[in-house]
Amino acid sequence: MTEPTDAAARRAVTPVICYPNDSLPAPDMALYDAARATLTKVDEVVVAPRDAGVFSVPEGHFFRITSVEGSQVGDLNLWHADDLNERFYSGKTRALHGTHITRGDRMWSSFPHLRPLATITHDSLAWYGIDAFGGAVHDVIGTRCDPYTHRLLAGDMYHHCCHSNLTRALAEHLNVSTDEAEPFVHDVLNVFMCTGFTRDTGQYFMKASPVRPGDYIEFFAETNLLGALSACPGGDCSTVHSSDKAACHPLLVEVFAPKAAALEGWSPSKRNSYDRSHGA
Repeated sequence: MTEPTDAAARRAVTPVICYPNDSLPAPDMALYDAARATLTKVDEVVVAPRDAGVFSVPEGHFFRITSVEGSQVGDLNLWHADDLNERFYSGKTRALHGTHITRGDRMWSSFPHLRPLATITHDSLAWYGIDAFGGAVHDVIGTRCDPYTHRLLAGDMYHHCCHSNLTRALAEHLNVSTDEAEPFVHDVLNVFMCTGFTRDTGQYFMKASPVRPGDYIEFFAETNLLGALSACPGGDCSTVHSSDKAACHPLLVEVFAPKAAALEGWSPSKRNSYDRSHGA
C-alpha cells in the first residue's frame, strides 16, 4: 500500500493522555503507612500451584500476596463481598493508571459503581520499572489464561488455566455449580507477571518474572472484599502460558488487621455519584 505524502506528519502528531488523572481522589498513603505499622495477621490462604484459592478481606484491612517458594505469577479477581456484580474493572484501571500498577495505584470497580476496591500500599518489585523491551510488572493488560483460547490455539482441553482455576474456587466457595460461578470470573490483575507489547507487531508478550521468594505486593481494602487468586500454570511465564510442564509454585495470601485508631478519619469508598439518567 502506498503511503500518503503527509504520512510522516500524521505520525508525528503529539499524543494526548486520554484520562489525565491529576483530579483523581488521592489515597492517603501517609495514613496507610501509619496503619501498616500496627498490623496483626488474622488469616491466610496458601494457593496451590495450578489451582486457586478464595479469601475475604474486611474493609479497612490489608492483604498481601507473597511468593514463597519460587518465581510464580498469579491472577487476581476482586469483588465487593456483598455484591459480586461489582467486580474489579481492569480496563478502566488501565485507562486511569496505565498498563501496570504499583504502590499508590488503585483497583477500580465496574459500572455503575466505579470506586476503589483496593489501593496498593507496598510493592517489593516497584524497583523494576519499565525495561528495555517495554516490559513491566503487575499488568492489567492480559485477560487471564483460559481454556477457550487454549482450545482455539492448541486444539486440546486444558482445565488448569487461571480462568478455570478461579471458576472452580469461586464455585466451591459459593457452593454453586461452575456454570453459575463462571459469569462472575473477570479480567484480572496479573500479579508479579512481567509483560508488555512488542514494538514491531504490537503483540502482548510475557517474559520471566523478576519475583523471588519473599517478594510481595500489598493492598488496602477500601470496602469489604472477596478475592480469588490463581497460581498460574505458566509458573514464572518465561516460556509457556498454560502447561503442566512449567515449574510452578504456591502463593501465599495473608490478611492483616490494623489497630482501629490507626485509621481515624478513614471511611469506606462510596459508589460513583453519577445519577444514571444517561440523558434520558
